[in-house]
Amino acid sequence: MIKILVLNGPNLNMLGKREPALYGAETLDSIIQGLRKLAGTLGVELEHMQSNEEGVLVSQIQAGREKFDGIILNPAAFTHTSVALRDALQSVTVPCVEVHLTNTSAREEFRHVSLTAGACLGQIMGFGAMGYHLALTGLVQYLKSGRGPGINQ
Repeated sequence: MIKILVLNGPNLNMLGKREPALYGAETLDSIIQGLRKLAGTLGVELEHMQSNEEGVLVSQIQAGREKFDGIILNPAAFTHTSVALRDALQSVTVPCVEVHLTNTSAREEFRHVSLTAGACLGQIMGFGAMGYHLALTGLVQYLKSGRGPGINQ
């Protein structure tokens, strides 16, 4: 069975409360619940973790190299600042899809550059919670195609 790690970065635990005009009213728990349903239909095992701490996310990526076939990562604000997350992604052979709820390229200029996207298989942004579903579907198809280095196929 394909195993996917979903990692969410800082402040995403505040979804539904934080800037609902920008991020919507849906909570992170609700997003993950919907993603788990999709994972079930795809025959995929999903593990989720959210942290406001950069080092915790780095450790999860590193630990996931022998446990997961793929990673879905919303690094949130760390997207634009974290060389450590990029280095962690580059240190493992696990394919990663970066997800953002909003189109960061259409927002403030400091959000236009992703330090992590270059270490990822792909990036999905601007589709709200549906972006996680698109990432999971695409990542699973990629892994099943045999192109990915997944461990459990």
